[in-house]
Amino acid sequence: MTTEEINKHDERELLLDSIRDFNEREYIPRQELFEGLKGEQKPHTLFIGCSDSRVVPHMLTNSLAGDLFVVRNIANLVPFYETETKKFVATSAVIEYAVLELKVENIVVCGHSNCGGCGALYMGKELDKLHHTKKWLELAQPVKEIVEEKIAKKKIPLEKREEYTEKMNVVLQLRHLMRYPYIRSRVRAGKLTLYGWYYSIEEGRIYNYDKKSRKFIKVE
Repeated sequence: MTTEEINKHDERELLLDSIRDFNEREYIPRQELFEGLKGEQKPHTLFIGCSDSRVVPHMLTNSLAGDLFVVRNIANLVPFYETETKKFVATSAVIEYAVLELKVENIVVCGHSNCGGCGALYMGKELDKLHHTKKWLELAQPVKEIVEEKIAKKKIPLEKREEYTEKMNVVLQLRHLMRYPYIRSRVRAGKLTLYGWYYSIEEGRIYNYDKKSRKFIKVE
Protein backbone atom coordinates (compact mmCIF):
# COMPACT_ATOMS: atom_id res chain seq x y z
CA MET A 1 0.00 0.00 0.00
CA THR A 2 1.42 3.38 -1.04
CA THR A 3 1.69 6.39 1.28
CA GLU A 4 -1.18 8.07 -0.58
CA GLU A 5 -3.37 4.98 -0.18
CA ILE A 6 -2.54 4.82 3.53
CA ASN A 7 -3.47 8.48 3.98
CA LYS A 8 -6.80 7.99 2.20
CA HIS A 9 -7.48 4.92 4.35
CA ASP A 10 -6.72 6.91 7.50
CA GLU A 11 -9.06 9.71 6.39
CA ARG A 12 -11.90 7.24 5.80
CA GLU A 13 -11.31 5.65 9.20
CA LEU A 14 -11.32 9.09 10.81
CA LEU A 15 -14.77 9.78 9.39
CA LEU A 16 -16.06 6.39 10.49
CA ASP A 17 -14.59 6.86 13.97
CA SER A 18 -16.38 10.19 14.19
CA ILE A 19 -19.69 8.52 13.34
CA ARG A 20 -19.09 5.86 15.97
CA ASP A 21 -18.20 8.54 18.51
CA PHE A 22 -21.35 10.59 17.81
CA ASN A 23 -23.64 8.34 19.81
CA GLU A 24 -21.61 8.61 23.01
CA ARG A 25 -20.42 12.19 22.59
CA GLU A 26 -23.62 13.88 21.35
CA TYR A 27 -26.66 11.60 21.43
CA ILE A 28 -26.53 9.96 24.86
CA PRO A 29 -25.94 13.22 26.84
CA ARG A 30 -28.86 14.83 24.96
CA GLN A 31 -31.09 11.83 24.33
CA GLU A 32 -34.20 13.64 25.56
CA LEU A 33 -33.54 16.49 23.10
CA PHE A 34 -33.18 14.15 20.14
CA GLU A 35 -36.27 12.16 21.07
CA GLY A 36 -38.24 15.40 21.21
CA LEU A 37 -37.13 16.25 17.67
CA LYS A 38 -38.27 12.98 16.08
CA GLY A 39 -41.66 14.36 14.97
CA GLU A 40 -40.99 17.99 14.04
CA GLN A 41 -38.52 20.84 13.94
CA LYS A 42 -38.95 24.41 15.14
CA PRO A 43 -35.72 26.26 14.35
CA HIS A 44 -35.62 29.88 15.45
CA THR A 45 -33.07 31.00 12.85
CA LEU A 46 -32.26 30.56 9.18
CA PHE A 47 -28.47 30.65 8.78
CA ILE A 48 -27.23 31.53 5.29
CA GLY A 49 -23.51 30.84 5.27
CA CYS A 50 -20.60 30.08 3.01
CA SER A 51 -19.75 26.47 2.13
CA ASP A 52 -16.20 27.11 3.34
CA SER A 53 -15.07 24.27 5.62
CA ARG A 54 -13.84 26.76 8.21
CA VAL A 55 -17.33 28.20 8.77
CA VAL A 56 -19.33 25.92 11.08
CA PRO A 57 -22.75 27.48 11.90
CA HIS A 58 -23.56 25.41 15.00
CA MET A 59 -20.07 25.97 16.40
CA LEU A 60 -20.20 29.75 15.82
CA THR A 61 -23.60 30.11 17.45
CA ASN A 62 -23.21 27.41 20.11
CA SER A 63 -26.48 25.92 18.87
CA LEU A 64 -28.03 22.51 19.42
CA ALA A 65 -29.88 20.23 17.03
CA GLY A 66 -33.18 21.85 16.08
CA ASP A 67 -32.02 25.46 16.56
CA LEU A 68 -30.82 26.38 13.08
CA PHE A 69 -32.18 25.84 9.58
CA VAL A 70 -29.08 26.07 7.42
CA VAL A 71 -28.24 26.70 3.79
CA ARG A 72 -24.64 27.08 2.64
CA ASN A 73 -23.30 28.03 -0.76
CA ILE A 74 -20.23 29.64 -2.30
CA ALA A 75 -19.87 33.19 -0.88
CA ASN A 76 -23.12 33.03 1.15
CA LEU A 77 -25.22 34.46 -1.68
CA VAL A 78 -28.97 35.14 -1.82
CA PRO A 79 -30.55 34.74 -5.29
CA PHE A 80 -32.79 37.46 -6.72
CA TYR A 81 -36.46 37.04 -5.88
CA GLU A 82 -38.46 35.41 -8.69
CA THR A 83 -42.11 34.41 -8.80
CA GLU A 84 -41.63 31.91 -11.61
CA THR A 85 -38.59 29.95 -12.69
CA LYS A 86 -37.78 26.80 -14.59
CA LYS A 87 -34.46 26.40 -12.81
CA PHE A 88 -33.63 24.39 -9.72
CA VAL A 89 -33.42 27.02 -7.01
CA ALA A 90 -32.03 25.37 -3.90
CA THR A 91 -31.17 28.45 -1.85
CA SER A 92 -34.41 30.25 -2.71
CA ALA A 93 -36.39 27.15 -1.76
CA VAL A 94 -34.66 26.99 1.63
CA ILE A 95 -35.42 30.65 2.30
CA GLU A 96 -39.05 30.19 1.29
CA TYR A 97 -39.53 27.07 3.40
CA ALA A 98 -37.79 28.56 6.44
CA VAL A 99 -39.89 31.72 6.45
CA LEU A 100 -43.28 30.56 5.21
CA GLU A 101 -43.42 27.03 6.60
CA LEU A 102 -41.11 26.97 9.62
CA LYS A 103 -41.72 30.63 10.49
CA VAL A 104 -38.21 31.36 11.69
CA GLU A 105 -37.79 34.54 13.71
CA ASN A 106 -34.31 35.44 12.45
CA ILE A 107 -32.24 35.24 9.29
CA VAL A 108 -28.45 35.48 9.48
CA VAL A 109 -26.26 36.11 6.44
CA CYS A 110 -22.75 35.19 7.54
CA GLY A 111 -19.70 36.13 5.49
CA HIS A 112 -16.12 35.51 6.55
CA SER A 113 -12.48 36.46 6.10
CA ASN A 114 -10.37 34.92 3.35
CA CYS A 115 -13.49 33.98 1.36
CA GLY A 116 -12.52 32.11 -1.80
CA GLY A 117 -15.84 32.94 -3.46
CA CYS A 118 -15.37 36.67 -3.00
CA GLY A 119 -11.76 36.37 -4.09
CA ALA A 120 -12.88 34.60 -7.27
CA LEU A 121 -14.63 37.80 -8.38
CA TYR A 122 -11.16 39.10 -9.30
CA MET A 123 -9.86 35.97 -11.03
CA GLY A 124 -10.74 37.11 -14.54
CA LYS A 125 -10.35 34.45 -17.25
CA GLU A 126 -9.01 31.98 -14.70
CA LEU A 127 -12.61 31.55 -13.58
CA ASP A 128 -13.75 30.39 -17.03
CA LYS A 129 -12.91 26.76 -16.24
CA LEU A 130 -15.36 26.83 -13.32
CA HIS A 131 -18.54 27.31 -15.34
CA HIS A 132 -21.11 26.88 -12.58
CA THR A 133 -19.09 28.90 -10.09
CA LYS A 134 -18.72 31.77 -12.55
CA LYS A 135 -22.46 31.83 -13.20
CA TRP A 136 -23.27 31.69 -9.48
CA LEU A 137 -20.96 34.59 -8.69
CA GLU A 138 -22.94 36.86 -11.01
CA LEU A 139 -25.04 37.47 -7.90
CA ALA A 140 -22.04 39.22 -6.35
CA GLN A 141 -20.88 41.23 -9.37
CA PRO A 142 -22.37 44.50 -8.03
CA VAL A 143 -20.11 44.09 -4.99
CA LYS A 144 -17.02 43.97 -7.22
CA GLU A 145 -18.15 47.11 -9.04
CA ILE A 146 -18.71 48.98 -5.76
CA VAL A 147 -15.31 47.97 -4.40
CA GLU A 148 -13.42 48.80 -7.57
CA GLU A 149 -15.05 52.23 -7.67
CA LYS A 150 -14.06 52.86 -4.04
CA ILE A 151 -10.47 51.88 -4.81
CA ALA A 152 -10.37 54.04 -7.95
CA LYS A 153 -11.54 57.04 -5.93
CA LYS A 154 -9.00 56.14 -3.22
CA LYS A 155 -11.73 55.81 -0.60
CA ILE A 156 -10.26 52.47 0.44
CA PRO A 157 -6.67 51.19 -0.07
CA LEU A 158 -6.03 48.26 -2.40
CA GLU A 159 -4.78 46.11 0.50
CA LYS A 160 -8.26 46.35 2.06
CA ARG A 161 -10.00 45.06 -1.06
CA GLU A 162 -10.47 41.51 0.21
CA GLU A 163 -12.03 42.44 3.54
CA TYR A 164 -14.17 45.22 2.06
CA THR A 165 -15.47 42.87 -0.65
CA GLU A 166 -16.44 40.24 1.91
CA LYS A 167 -18.26 42.76 4.10
CA MET A 168 -20.01 44.55 1.24
CA ASN A 169 -21.14 41.17 -0.04
CA VAL A 170 -22.98 40.55 3.24
CA VAL A 171 -24.69 43.94 2.95
CA LEU A 172 -25.75 43.23 -0.64
CA GLN A 173 -27.26 39.86 0.29
CA LEU A 174 -29.30 41.51 3.05
CA ARG A 175 -30.68 43.84 0.38
CA HIS A 176 -31.54 40.83 -1.78
CA LEU A 177 -33.49 39.33 1.13
CA MET A 178 -35.53 42.49 1.52
CA ARG A 179 -36.71 42.11 -2.08
CA TYR A 180 -38.59 38.95 -1.08
CA PRO A 181 -42.12 40.29 -0.39
CA TYR A 182 -42.86 37.82 2.39
CA ILE A 183 -39.59 38.72 4.10
CA ARG A 184 -40.04 42.46 3.70
CA SER A 185 -43.56 42.36 5.16
CA ARG A 186 -42.46 40.30 8.17
CA VAL A 187 -39.47 42.52 8.87
CA ARG A 188 -41.63 45.62 8.79
CA ALA A 189 -44.19 43.96 11.05
CA GLY A 190 -41.48 43.11 13.59
CA LYS A 191 -41.95 39.37 13.12
CA LEU A 192 -38.59 38.73 11.48
CA THR A 193 -35.11 40.13 12.14
CA LEU A 194 -32.24 40.14 9.65
CA TYR A 195 -28.59 39.98 10.73
CA GLY A 196 -25.45 40.51 8.69
CA TRP A 197 -22.40 38.86 10.24
CA TYR A 198 -18.74 38.90 9.34
CA TYR A 199 -16.68 36.09 10.83
CA SER A 200 -12.98 36.83 11.23
CA ILE A 201 -11.43 33.37 11.20
CA GLU A 202 -8.05 34.42 12.56
CA GLU A 203 -9.63 36.34 15.44
CA GLY A 204 -12.42 33.89 16.20
CA ARG A 205 -14.75 36.90 16.32
CA ILE A 206 -18.11 37.82 14.81
CA TYR A 207 -18.82 41.36 13.63
CA ASN A 208 -22.51 42.33 13.31
CA TYR A 209 -23.63 44.86 10.69
CA ASP A 210 -25.21 47.97 12.19
CA LYS A 211 -27.55 49.52 9.63
CA LYS A 212 -27.59 52.97 11.22
CA SER A 213 -23.81 53.45 11.34
CA ARG A 214 -23.23 51.25 8.26
CA LYS A 215 -20.42 49.51 10.10
CA PHE A 216 -19.62 46.00 11.28
CA ILE A 217 -19.35 46.08 15.05
CA LYS A 218 -17.56 43.38 17.02
CA VAL A 219 -19.94 41.26 19.12
CA GLU A 220 -18.46 41.34 22.61
